Amino acid sequence: MESPAAEIDGSAMEGGGQILRVSAALSCITGTSINITKIRAGRSTPGLRPQHLSGLQLVSDLCSGDLQGGIIGSTDISLTPGKIQSGNHTADPQTAGSVCLLMQVALPCALFADATSQLCLKGGTNAEMAPQIDYTVKVFKPIVERFGFQFDCDIRMRGFYPKGGGEVMVTVNPVKELLPVTMTERGNITKIHGRAFVAGVLPYKLAKDMSTAAVRTIRKEIKDLYINIHPLQEKENAFGNGNGIIIIAESSTGCMFAGSALGKKGVYVDKIGIEAAEMLLRNIRHNGCVDEFLQDQLIIFMALAKGTSRIRTGAVTLHTQTAIHIAEQLTQAKFTITKCEDELSSNVTYIIECQGSGATNPNL
Repeated sequence: MESPAAEIDGSAMEGGGQILRVSAALSCITGTSINITKIRAGRSTPGLRPQHLSGLQLVSDLCSGDLQGGIIGSTDISLTPGKIQSGNHTADPQTAGSVCLLMQVALPCALFADATSQLCLKGGTNAEMAPQIDYTVKVFKPIVERFGFQFDCDIRMRGFYPKGGGEVMVTVNPVKELLPVTMTERGNITKIHGRAFVAGVLPYKLAKDMSTAAVRTIRKEIKDLYINIHPLQEKENAFGNGNGIIIIAESSTGCMFAGSALGKKGVYVDKIGIEAAEMLLRNIRHNGCVDEFLQDQLIIFMALAKGTSRIRTGAVTLHTQTAIHIAEQLTQAKFTITKCEDELSSNVTYIIECQGSGATNPNL
């Protein structure tokens, strides 16, 4: 007997694309069919956007699945997964939709294939409302690989809003099971570095101005560290015009944090640099071990790992709560969130603990 499909409310909690990504990936890995209704019901343009649709098609392709309702604007889909297939898979929303969000949905699935997978992801590499590819490579990758797997990410072409045109090749080696991760001690910030870039027709001076403004802002709070934010002009491998900045802080225990921002029409570049710097400072003030953007991206791996993971965070985001809600619905994982008051400072941190479901790869 086929077990009944899991019913998922796409408008619950954060109510956006993240519900689709987490549930589609877990459907693929656990072999559970899903029906998602009320997709992005509260958004100004409800239903699937090209970005979400190509993510779902990618997962369906990865798990030889049957995707129903997969059209732009659809508010209801169902996915019946089959066997996870290694090999080459391509996703192209034909917009500036984020390649990093496509990677978020596909990476966990590829870990449970029978051999190496190559994911060719197209769209925006440095796009709004999503991690920049530099974040994915420099912050997400080294931390998530602690769960006991490795992947490679080759940035072939950068793409920006509104043209897209970026391309990233991700190579993923499968594993038998994921290891639990503990990150509870932040230690001291030991290093701050980054890149401020311009691409296309935008002048190099803008990159220098973003970098200078960011360094000046960080200096007000952190006086004793050398801060190296490298200004650069993207030459060959960028499609269209764009500018932006990402600043990364590393701690003595190997924790990573970031602040980033992208240029927008009519916004002074100093403001972009300051925005990224303030975001970074906000994320290192709380003494947690991950920043607000990594938090929710780790939940699916905690849920699948064999054993107990514990991660100290700042305030728990709605994205994280949503990912936990879906992970508990589709796996046997159990999460608890504990508030920790620090006597020495006014900082409040939280420990997210997860007894993982111990998913094993049947294809290896």
